[in-house]
This record gives sequence, C-alpha cells and structure tokens, in this order.
Amino acid sequence: MPTRSSKPAIGGLVYSTDSGRMCPSCRQPSAECRCGLPAAIPGDGIVRVSRETKGRGGKAVTLVRGVPLAPDALAALGKRLRAACGSGGTLKDSVLEVQGDHAERVVGLLQKEGFVVKRAGG
Repeated sequence: MPTRSSKPAIGGLVYSTDSGRMCPSCRQPSAECRCGLPAAIPGDGIVRVSRETKGRGGKAVTLVRGVPLAPDALAALGKRLRAACGSGGTLKDSVLEVQGDHAERVVGLLQKEGFVVKRAGG
C-alpha cells in the first residue's frame, strides 16, 4: 500500500494579523527579525511606469510601481528621478510619484539603471 506524501516543509507563516509580515527563516515579525536576511520584495521584477490624473485636480503625475528595492534605496532612486525630471514628488506605499507627465523620461532613466521597465496604461 503506497504511503501518502505530505507537503514539503518549505514556506510557513508569512503574515500575521497581529504582527504583519513575518520573516520566513526566524519566524519573527519583520521589524524584529534577528537572522539578518533581507525581506522579500513582492513583485514580478518588472517596473511599471504610468501617468495618472485621478484625484489630483486634473494635474498629471507619473507613477512608478514594482521597483524591487529596499525602502531606503527606493527613496534614493526617487530623489534621482525627481532631480532628473526637475520636478517634485513623493514615495507612498512603495510607489514613486513624480509630479508632471515625465513617463518617457522616467522609463529611459530606469532602463539606464538596469531595470526591466514597461509603460503601463494609455
């Protein structure tokens, strides 16, 4: 009689409603992780650049989503992009916002930095 195989013991708890994201190796909340492994960055590795005007009084904003970088490196990238475009912007929930319609310029700059970039939206 064949034995029933169980699921392999990979993975585990990745999110807790009490603590948020959990480290997969030490199983501690990400903020209290002691193992030193970098937190996994969700996404497919493709950076998407789009233009949006919703909720901004008709003013265009260039959005950059899916950049596989840590938050501090993402903030530094945002600063470089804003300086290259000569405009302001911000970082909200891992989405870079650059004021104005600079999508083509941002795509070119991100490709120079070695990212796989797609132009999203219209």
